[in-house]
Amino acid sequence: MIKFIGVNKWFGKLHVLRDIDLEIMPGEVVVVCGPSGSGKSTLIRCINRLEKFQKGELFVDGMSLHDHTTNLTKLRAEIGFVFQQFHLYPHMTALENVTLAPVNVRKMKRAAAEALGREKLARVGLADKADAHPSQLSGGQQQRVAIARGLAMAPKIMLFDEPTSALDPEMIGEVLDVMVQLASEGMTMCVVTHEMGFARQVAHRVIFMDDGSLVETGKPHDFFDNPRTDRAAQFISKILTH
Repeated sequence: MIKFIGVNKWFGKLHVLRDIDLEIMPGEVVVVCGPSGSGKSTLIRCINRLEKFQKGELFVDGMSLHDHTTNLTKLRAEIGFVFQQFHLYPHMTALENVTLAPVNVRKMKRAAAEALGREKLARVGLADKADAHPSQLSGGQQQRVAIARGLAMAPKIMLFDEPTSALDPEMIGEVLDVMVQLASEGMTMCVVTHEMGFARQVAHRVIFMDDGSLVETGKPHDFFDNPRTDRAAQFISKILTH
């Protein structure tokens, strides 16, 4: 489904991804963690070419992202992306935000798109907020609208880039609950997060990054209870005690 082969990326002289070799299988939930500046967000943003890389190969659902002739619109139509900030259009209702891409990208009839949009809002527990504008919603509700927006495109892959880090603690659970439900339904997911409880509960694999490299990867119970590297052990001891 997703395959990195020797991927490297630089921002000027800063080497942010170093020889990344990684494969994510269909239906797999992978959590990417690590300290700030380790390359986590850059890694996930490469998957739908929000970031370009300079060296290596990356395949997503059979498409070659190192091939610059790849149709990015087609690629991104198959990938849902949920950002740290919600990126909702403030002048549009929740339903209008969710239906925008199905109408404009999938060329869906408006009535069908609205029915689909209401279904996806209901799926994230917001059936009663279809006509609300983002300013009328809590942060957790806005993030759930963003998830519904991604789901409305019937994606094969969902990417989450620290989706709870901008939320108040009370709102984190409602977003994680939706993500847990998606994982239970077999959605292929790559999640950058510091929510280690979510990683323990849902992830098939946890990947630990530091300084642009994949330092360690393993099943959650192995990673948290018996890390193989000193650097991962140091990270776990800090994040689980603060």
